[in-house]
Amino acid sequence: MREIISKDNRIFKDAMKLSQKKYRDREGLYLVEGENLVEEALNYGLAETIFISSSRLDYYRDKGLMAEKWEKLAFAVEPKLFDKLAQTETSQGILAVVRKREYGIDNLISDDCGKNNYVVLDRLQDPGNIGTIIRTAEGAGYSGVITLKGTADVFSPKTIRAAAGSVFRNPIIHVEDNRELRKLCDRLGLKLVVTSFDTDKFYFDEDLSENVALVIGNEGNGVSGELMNMADVKIKIPMQGRLESLNASIAAGILMYEAQRKK
Repeated sequence: MREIISKDNRIFKDAMKLSQKKYRDREGLYLVEGENLVEEALNYGLAETIFISSSRLDYYRDKGLMAEKWEKLAFAVEPKLFDKLAQTETSQGILAVVRKREYGIDNLISDDCGKNNYVVLDRLQDPGNIGTIIRTAEGAGYSGVITLKGTADVFSPKTIRAAAGSVFRNPIIHVEDNRELRKLCDRLGLKLVVTSFDTDKFYFDEDLSENVALVIGNEGNGVSGELMNMADVKIKIPMQGRLESLNASIAAGILMYEAQRKK
């Protein structure tokens, strides 16, 4: 197997750059770490390069990850260098450079089958929240995720770990502004649904089973005022105690799974 023993190796240096968003955006690549995520990336044909700590080579050979069709992508990396690439404190000794799956609005329109739901991320900032919502959207049967400009990077290491492979399977679409989102909803026949204190309707009073674009607002400021004015439906989650709101990913999970309850 090819080895990397110097920090000046070009392939190693290029991978190191992917810790920064500007390089992920420019190259259309990102890093995934851990046995399960690397194996999924390989199975979906998205892995470009695999890095394995030389201290873990025997383990992954025994696991069968070093099959011939994958071995041509792999590099054995000197352990201290691998630690520089690793994004977790207790690394499993394997990571991969993965190509982003490209989706555009036209993809959604051509793939739409008439009864789809999408979750919209309105300027969310916490990587854990974003990844958890992406993962939950898949479990709730949602057809994709739409991110508005101002939302933190979906392909950051923390988000990828929280999403647990859902980024490989669920379309993720970026829209520049609220008006573009409104046009997309109109073209797909989606109701734009927001959470609001200024409503008497609870989420279970509305049919959220299909044709919904569910907006999850920024952790601190909620849904933007402009989107609030554009909304077709305003709902709220019943609250007891003295809480003013729920964590964004918890609220998203409750609302998205209403589609499964209805079905």
